[in-house]
Amino acid sequence: MIISPDGNMDKEAIKELEENIIAALKEIYDPEIPVDIFELGLIYEVKIKKDGFVEIDMTLTSPNCPVAESLPVDVKNKVESVEGVTETKVNIVFDPPWDKDMMSEEAQLELGFL
Repeated sequence: MIISPDGNMDKEAIKELEENIIAALKEIYDPEIPVDIFELGLIYEVKIKKDGFVEIDMTLTSPNCPVAESLPVDVKNKVESVEGVTETKVNIVFDPPWDKDMMSEEAQLELGFL
């Protein structure tokens, strides 16, 4: 999930930053589903560069999601609040389309899919 394209970043620093970013993402909930966006499988990729720039590819549960405009802003703000992150770019992608199989087992249990 975490990619450091330049290879110059300390592996321990990347791991710690990854954990902190994931913890921040787990604080953001889809307003219609009582599960955080990370466990829902809405985060497809997180790329960390050595200068602290983070690029996130994420999706929405549907293209007509009522929080399509506000959720990416929430993600950007939350990730930028993580120490070590200097800037965040959030890309909304719909390929592959999200479906319930992308949820973690924990989320599926929470929602009664397992």
